[in-house]
Amino acid sequence: MEKPAQQINVEIGDAEVEGTYSNFAFITHSPAEFIIDFARILPGMKKAKVHSRIIMTPQHAKMLFKALENNIKKFEERFGEIKNVAEPGKEIGFKKPE
Repeated sequence: MEKPAQQINVEIGDAEVEGTYSNFAFITHSPAEFIIDFARILPGMKKAKVHSRIIMTPQHAKMLFKALENNIKKFEERFGEIKNVAEPGKEIGFKKPE
């Protein structure tokens, strides 16, 4: 007999509900963990500042990947395909208007 899925109540504090904007992410990993640094690059700046670091197990990283993949699919079904601006790592930040 299968157990029903346990419902988890998630609380979010006043500081976290505001969120943090990121337009660049760095991902590294070891056998034990994935580290995702969320950064912000400002126009005219030559470096990005990390504003948040998330560390998770490989299993949780894979669950996050699947959740993102599923949500991107739903988003594109509703709003259309998300266009890739540039190949990852080739062009980051802001472009001057042409």
